[in-house]
Amino acid sequence: MTHFAVPRIAGASIIALALAMPVAISPMLTSPAHAQWIVYDPSNYAQNVLTAARTLEQINNQITSLQNEATMLINQARNLASLPYSSLQQLQQNVQRTQQLLGQAQNIAFDVQNIDQAFQQKYGNISLSATDTQLVDDARSRWENTVGGLQDAMRVQAGVVGNIDANRTEMSMLVGQSQGATGALQATQAGNQLLALQSQQLSDLVALMSANGRSEALIEAERATVAEQGRIQRERFLTPGAGYQPGNAQMFNGNN
Repeated sequence: MTHFAVPRIAGASIIALALAMPVAISPMLTSPAHAQWIVYDPSNYAQNVLTAARTLEQINNQITSLQNEATMLINQARNLASLPYSSLQQLQQNVQRTQQLLGQAQNIAFDVQNIDQAFQQKYGNISLSATDTQLVDDARSRWENTVGGLQDAMRVQAGVVGNIDANRTEMSMLVGQSQGATGALQATQAGNQLLALQSQQLSDLVALMSANGRSEALIEAERATVAEQGRIQRERFLTPGAGYQPGNAQMFNGNN
């Protein structure tokens, strides 16, 4: 049997190599210990989700609040918007037209002093010393006043009737503006103009009643004065020495 002798130097080298191998391999075995691992924490994740949800809810509430404020400002702007239509000029023209007709009253105007003066001169007590010519003139003047009063009343009636068509147009426009109002101010202004239209119509009615009352008053005053004048003339006719005196009357042409 043959024995091989291992050289001492070679055996020492192998042992040294074996001892050195763990040192060379150790980096490869220990490197995974330095890797970064993500740790999942369920409670922390739920807290983060809840915080995000609350933040989103606050943002949505702020957006809703801003939208409500914008809507409120828009409504305020609508409520403060003025009505784009006005019937004031037309109503004033109607009133002025009626006033002009009343101001054109013939003979006896709608004036207290004028009425008092006319009644003192033409109506009421008749002077016994008045001549027949004066009596006739006064009677004719009273008749003219009565006829003029009737004519004035009819003119006012015609003017009021003429205003009806204009008032109908204005009323239709104002009702349309009121129904289409975008805010409280426009609705209020339309309502105020409708009230103004009613006031103008009432003023026409007052003017009509005044004109009719004036004509009726003149008729009654003339009747009363005619009755008084008839009494005076009858007394003169029946008074001895001052009554009827016969005279010559020519009824046909003397040449026939």
